[in-house]
Amino acid sequence: MKILSDELSLQEKLNILADAAKYDVACTSSGVDRRGQKGSLGNSCAAGICHSFASDGRCISLLKILQSNECVYDCKYCLNRSSNDRVRATFKPEEICQLVIEFYRRNYIEGLFLSSGVCKNPTYTMELMYRTLYLLRNQYHFNGYIHVKAIPNAPGELLEQVGYLADRMSINLELPTAEGLKELAPHKTQTAILKPMGQIQHRIADYRLSIGKDSRMERSSQNRYLSDSIFDSSPKYIKENHQYPQVSTFHPPQAEKPAPFVPAGQSTQMIIGATEENDYQLLTTSQQLYQQYDLKRVFYSAYVPLNEDANLPPLDTPPPLLREHRLYQADWLLRYYGFHAEDLLSMDRPNFNVFLDPKCDWALRHLEQFPVEINRADYAALLKVPGIGTKSAMRIVKSRRTGVLTFDSLKKIGVVLKRAKYFITCQGKMMYHIRIDEDFITRQLIGEDYQKSWDIDHPGSYRQLSLFDDQMFQIQPDTTDVQQTVFGQL
Repeated sequence: MKILSDELSLQEKLNILADAAKYDVACTSSGVDRRGQKGSLGNSCAAGICHSFASDGRCISLLKILQSNECVYDCKYCLNRSSNDRVRATFKPEEICQLVIEFYRRNYIEGLFLSSGVCKNPTYTMELMYRTLYLLRNQYHFNGYIHVKAIPNAPGELLEQVGYLADRMSINLELPTAEGLKELAPHKTQTAILKPMGQIQHRIADYRLSIGKDSRMERSSQNRYLSDSIFDSSPKYIKENHQYPQVSTFHPPQAEKPAPFVPAGQSTQMIIGATEENDYQLLTTSQQLYQQYDLKRVFYSAYVPLNEDANLPPLDTPPPLLREHRLYQADWLLRYYGFHAEDLLSMDRPNFNVFLDPKCDWALRHLEQFPVEINRADYAALLKVPGIGTKSAMRIVKSRRTGVLTFDSLKKIGVVLKRAKYFITCQGKMMYHIRIDEDFITRQLIGEDYQKSWDIDHPGSYRQLSLFDDQMFQIQPDTTDVQQTVFGQL
């Protein structure tokens, strides 16, 4: 439902459309080496685009706005759905250009994140966004970072023209299964989302080959030491017999070198907790997207109840922030640590342990592979050890060339010994006399990790300092205990 907004000022539009964009995730770097030039504004190569985040997750170094919050779709989870009574506003392309340039000159922002509701139809909306980017790049000579959300069902050639103006593009998958999408977003289909995603990937590969690079996006240089990374596996398709769309005939204007096409790659976003999908379904979907569509990032967004609906969680349901955190940790393990979704979860164990991070949980279920001898283990084996990250694993491998490593050496290198000590030896000896027992190690790790998990799941909450380890007590007091406490008997 639309509430007329023809007389809104630019400031009022900004307030409405910036607030409407806060549920989009945009914590990505530019991935491009475009320096400031004489007569141009913006610089996207100074250590990439660095971001600061407010307490509610907003990215404050980008101007993050919607082109329009009008929408012809009625997705049940969305605040801007057509059936909601909200003030609707639409930016003209020139208005967004004015805001970006003025904010950049004042050093408020480093770039633009532009998304939109589907105003009138996907083609009209994508044309508005293309016009905005075209003016920024060619009339205002803005060289800063631009991340744009592509609109499914928009013409392929229009998407490609936008890709030659943007640094990063993304299309939200929204939900990991076609069934969940049909239930909560009946106007959208997984096919309509995956088709432009494949088209963008093909055009990115075409551009990369034209400049002499590998067709697939660069990953961490240290991934070359992993023999079983998800990026080395043969692609696993989300749907059987899936066919990539044909690349269109649109070509950029002739130039001395090929025009960059989405140099920072593409990403997507999935909502966590709006439907009944488990962590295993989410993680396997992410793995398939990385392998099949060469995505640079998959983002996870804890569902914040905004609308009342029988198919949605109640409005008083807290966002599953800890679950979101565990998925990000697992996603990191897929991209940098050589893990696969099948290593971390299964149909029998479809959800992550809320008390332990995914790497610790995996290690406890595979104690037969531990302890690892620090002075002999290869890089891939070191990455499996809780408390050892990619940097510290590489430092260990390099430091062993000059001498034997001790636990003191590991501490200086940056190994988190409070977790690693249960899984490693130095010269055949453990740091302390520790039982290699799953229950014992689990209790120790949970005690160390519980406070961190509680803080993630209860942001902004106050907890009184206690002399006792009362966070470990989950049993509610009975009536007798309460009475004795009131009368001073306890």
